[in-house]
Amino acid sequence: MALTPPRAVLFDLDGTLADTAPDLAAAINSVRVARGLAPTPYELLRPVASAGARGLIGVAFGLKPEDAGFNDLRTTFLDNYEAAIAVGTTLFEGVTAMLASLEERNIRWGIVTNKPARFTDQLVPQIGLEKAQCVISGDTTAHAKPHPAPLLEAVSRLSLRPQDCWYVGDDLRDIQAGHAAEMATIAAAWGYCGHVEPSGWGADALIATPLDLLKLIDESGLKPPAATPSNAVQ
Repeated sequence: MALTPPRAVLFDLDGTLADTAPDLAAAINSVRVARGLAPTPYELLRPVASAGARGLIGVAFGLKPEDAGFNDLRTTFLDNYEAAIAVGTTLFEGVTAMLASLEERNIRWGIVTNKPARFTDQLVPQIGLEKAQCVISGDTTAHAKPHPAPLLEAVSRLSLRPQDCWYVGDDLRDIQAGHAAEMATIAAAWGYCGHVEPSGWGADALIATPLDLLKLIDESGLKPPAATPSNAVQ
């Protein structure tokens, strides 16, 4: 799909806007420690942070969702995470400047995440993302990504068309959801891509840093507003 200037940019949350891996890893390691086990090394947990409980429990305990004991671990993990959701979490470098620049260009922005609203609603205002013009969580619609329903709900709330929007994410399911919604897709290579090469996801563009998104917008034909001369009459 050829990129045309967006009227809005939608973002995944974990691994795209916010580095939530420290708190997610701490939550699953609290489960291990409570069971008398040594913490799982952070470098093993970080790449699966975007996969949530499924990924973290898989690495820390070697269990899949269909395995006995998974649901009990998931409940404890999520309770731990909710109790300490914004201790080590930060926005990725460049995200604050990128979002400010989008606002200056009159480009709206929002969040579409698979994180349940139980956590999203608490986390978003604590990490400086309260200006998002829509926040769609994993349980806002009947389906989560890679289904297009969450993205289409965001578009509806913004009173736009899918063709007016770009979707930026750090996981294959983000790109799949964007394609299914007939939306331009941007792969975020700075996130939790794990051991998968994002260049193979079929995204319309791949960017290495949040600020690269602004360059991509300029290349699509939308230029930033001209600076007002300091001696101009206001």
